[in-house]
Amino acid sequence: MNKVTMFKVYVSDQEEAKRHYVDQLGFQLAEDQMLGEYRWLTVKAPGDKKFCINLEIAKTKEEKALVGHQAAEQPLFGIGTDDCQRDYIEMKRRGVKFQGEPKTMPYGTGVMLQDLYGNKIYLNQDPV
Repeated sequence: MNKVTMFKVYVSDQEEAKRHYVDQLGFQLAEDQMLGEYRWLTVKAPGDKKFCINLEIAKTKEEKALVGHQAAEQPLFGIGTDDCQRDYIEMKRRGVKFQGEPKTMPYGTGVMLQDLYGNKIYLNQDPV
């Protein structure tokens, strides 16, 4: 194995999730197509050619229970940035909910944010 290429996030509404991830978090639409009855919807970080997030509609009772809680109280995933403060200000302006302000720690400068459903995501800038 040499890389992770896709990660699945269960959502209640794919169109609403797409708008949130693209318009508020700043991801780019990677794919949005119907495959028969199934909608394949993925987003990716700008500039990332390999890794994408599949915004999967929760259908079963078990999947619906996971929406917004896929990693419990921990971050579901992290987003790397070259300027945490800049991205924090821009995302906050677009309505993204944060848990506090960016803090500098030995591992970098970062802040926890939430997606549309409450999943925690960690925004991190590596130390200089």
